[in-house]
Amino acid sequence: MKEKTTKEKTEDGSTASRPSRLYTGGERPIDPEDLVMASGRDVTPERVERAKRLIEEKGAAAVERYLP
Repeated sequence: MKEKTTKEKTEDGSTASRPSRLYTGGERPIDPEDLVMASGRDVTPERVERAKRLIEEKGAAAVERYLP
């Protein structure tokens, strides 16, 4: 299923596409790497492992501390 997009004008006059529905928080599954990036840190094996444990422990709430 292809996601719908919306066209909008940018400052330079060109058009850009963006998803018609934006997702935030824990409403979709998240990978440990995504959680590390959402925290604003570089992805390292140690941080990915910690993120895995956090996702197992807190579930969707793990990402909600970084995303609205």
